[in-house]
Amino acid sequence: MRKRTRARELALQCLYQIDVNRVSPEEGRENFWEGREVEKEIKEYAESLIKGTCMNLEKIDALIRKYAQNWDISRMATIDRNILRMSCFELSYEKDVPPKVVINEAIELAKKYGDIESSKFINGILDKIFKENIQRLNSLEKSIC
Repeated sequence: MRKRTRARELALQCLYQIDVNRVSPEEGRENFWEGREVEKEIKEYAESLIKGTCMNLEKIDALIRKYAQNWDISRMATIDRNILRMSCFELSYEKDVPPKVVINEAIELAKKYGDIESSKFINGILDKIFKENIQRLNSLEKSIC
């Protein structure tokens, strides 16, 4: 398994635990890493995803609400909600990762951890977000430079 793929998987597991246990991100991260032996590079990327997602949660949830028509975030499956949150963070803030990689990784996580429809649901929302927001922002940046 590639390092970033493993980091995303660990970040998702941690975000899931934080969400389900309703603990602070700091407490959730501390509990999650306790006793786990993880390669430094993997843990660092996972930590950046966890912290970034948690620090930008309000903005990320607003973005998801906009594109998840007829879906209240609190009613989404917990795993789907956290895959979307982490992927939206990565799409919006991690400029060194190609958007198609982020979306494909999210779909794979949904297939592994979600239910039978999760991957389609995740793909639909992330594709809309990318096409209508991220792509537009990237083209604006290019035209300014």
